[in-house]
Amino acid sequence: MEVKINKEIREYTESIFFGLSLRQFIFSVCACGIAVLLYFLLKPYLGIETLSWVCILGAIPFAILGFLKYNGMTAEKFILAWIKSEILTPKNLTFKPINLYAELIKSAEKNNNEKKLLKLRNKRKRGVKKQVENIKENI
Repeated sequence: MEVKINKEIREYTESIFFGLSLRQFIFSVCACGIAVLLYFLLKPYLGIETLSWVCILGAIPFAILGFLKYNGMTAEKFILAWIKSEILTPKNLTFKPINLYAELIKSAEKNNNEKKLLKLRNKRKRGVKKQVENIKENI
């Protein structure tokens, strides 16, 4: 006797009808219902071949809704997430890199330049004072 066990417990779905989960079964019935409804509504207006394609195309969305899973989300959750991300909150993301090392170097150079300027000014002031004193002594 063998018992099948899923590797991932979160992916377990209980089979209810014909090996389908309840969700898949309901959407399959909806797809068949839509196909039958389209057949009887459009039978007087279209030929059999065209009508069969219309029925198939009408049933496909419901079949997809029942069976589709993307990143663990059902089709409705995926559609809502897509609408939120693409339509309701569109954003242009621009990447502006910041080179922290270069910024630190610039600020250090700026500080060093300011210190050098202060030293030069002080030297000039001292030099000017000495020159003024020398001139005064000579007079």
